Amino acid sequence: MHMFQLRRADDVDAAIKAASAAQTAQQGADIRFLAGGTTLIDLMKLNVETPQQVIDINHLPLDKIEPTADGGLKIGATVRNADLAHDERVVRDYPVLSQALLSGASAQLRNMATTAGNLLQRTRCVYFRDEHMACNKRNPGSGCAAINGFNRTLAILGTSDQCIASNPSDMNVALMALDATIHIRGPQSERDVPIAEFFLLPGNTPNKETVMQPGDLITHVTLPAPPKGSRSLYLKLRDRVSYEFALASAAVVMTVTNGKIETAQFAMGGVGTRPWRNADAEKTLIGKAPDKETFRAAAEAFLKDAKPQSQNGFKVELAKRCLVHTLDAAAKLA
Repeated sequence: MHMFQLRRADDVDAAIKAASAAQTAQQGADIRFLAGGTTLIDLMKLNVETPQQVIDINHLPLDKIEPTADGGLKIGATVRNADLAHDERVVRDYPVLSQALLSGASAQLRNMATTAGNLLQRTRCVYFRDEHMACNKRNPGSGCAAINGFNRTLAILGTSDQCIASNPSDMNVALMALDATIHIRGPQSERDVPIAEFFLLPGNTPNKETVMQPGDLITHVTLPAPPKGSRSLYLKLRDRVSYEFALASAAVVMTVTNGKIETAQFAMGGVGTRPWRNADAEKTLIGKAPDKETFRAAAEAFLKDAKPQSQNGFKVELAKRCLVHTLDAAAKLA
């Protein structure tokens, strides 16, 4: 692990000012905010993340879950995953989010991991996590060892010839299906970013994963009010039940009225370079009967642009079956 400076911030403005000042004084120094540290510390030990300064934000007042005026929910950046998963409002109104959180990591990690940290969680690609291997995400221009290497667990949607790494989060898949908004404060401004615009495709710059800029701090996430009568469900398929990342997962939020699908929002994990959503596939469901034939057509539309690699072609059919099963199960919920 490289040497770094550790500072503690007592309020949001102080945290942002400290990050901005450090970057100015150290000519663009790499700065990281520290909350649970369940990903950051791991990557620092591997020398994948090598910040010159780490700013502890655990004392900031960002650990609350609160209702919003429009009937939605405000989730602070440092709310622990375990607290969010078991919050009675989340369990009642956003069960897909609770289920996604509880399917991720282990109980010990969920007690530490935070909302913002999960949003910024980095890929589990083995080449990204090995500083001796070629990885454009870690070292731009070095190449992508995964394309001709071990790629069984990696992405089949949103890839480029520069990177095929998959997004590892379960929580982010649910937030994508729920149309979450990410609230960010930085040295120059505050902005509210729809989650669909938060994650970037790798393209030619796989090292740029989100719209976050140097010194930016996520303060909270908001969820819109759940549609009346909505049914939601999360399903995760993986090699083992305990502490494993998804080969394919699906988060579904839908409403069914008079035997027809009125609204449908769904996203998938384990298959994309970011939590993956496809508006065209969702539209195929509207006004249709909630049956297997309808759901299979939506799954075909969702995966039509899949580009499997040498070892993960099985994910195409696995993802289709995962999505069909989740849609079917959600439609049958009371």
